[in-house]
Amino acid sequence: MVRLAGLLALAPFKAEAGCRLALLLALDISSSVDPGEDALQRAGLAAALAAPEVQAEFLSVPDLPVALAVYEWSGRYQQRVVLPWQILDSPEAILGAAEAIAGSRRSYAAFPTAMGFGLGFGARLFDSAPDCAARTLDISGDGINNDGFGPELAYRNFPFQGITVNGLAIGGGSPSDTEVFAFYRDRVIRGPGAFVEIARDFADFERAIRRKLMREVAARVYGGTVAIPPGGG
Repeated sequence: MVRLAGLLALAPFKAEAGCRLALLLALDISSSVDPGEDALQRAGLAAALAAPEVQAEFLSVPDLPVALAVYEWSGRYQQRVVLPWQILDSPEAILGAAEAIAGSRRSYAAFPTAMGFGLGFGARLFDSAPDCAARTLDISGDGINNDGFGPELAYRNFPFQGITVNGLAIGGGSPSDTEVFAFYRDRVIRGPGAFVEIARDFADFERAIRRKLMREVAARVYGGTVAIPPGGG
């Protein structure tokens, strides 16, 4: 049960919106992610979307579905859309998105972690998103920014107004887990209610993204009005 303080913090709901959330997922394909880890990331996201409890959360408000898109990011100019914007308003639509992600292949494998560029690419993708009540960018990765400008400059120079940024920090690599987790907590997440989910390593990605999706797409109904909690959940 959300208490009054939580209700007051809820993001304002657009009565005219045809969807409750535009959710954009960003997958790390930088050189620190080897082919096996990339496969775990894609298969994990697909499996999470197909999970019955995740599907139920996506479809919990039939008249106000969730729009989803996915892209991959690494170097300054190495970003590519994996899944264009789709309205996930049925089990068939959700499973179709999961199959497209599972069948995708990375476009690049030898570029550094240019997160500022990756975030900027994501901000521009919202230009083509459906007009949903809320917008969330969910970026995952196993490292810190090591090329180009960082998240701070991206947030100042790209159109991030009204966009919540959540993070999924993946451990098990280099730099240390502590450094990666702190980077996501202190410099990546943005907006009221933004949060970081942690995966111990890529083998733990499916569990972490499933938990994260459940939180991000959650909607609460109060007196017939749907409210989207800050940060997507």
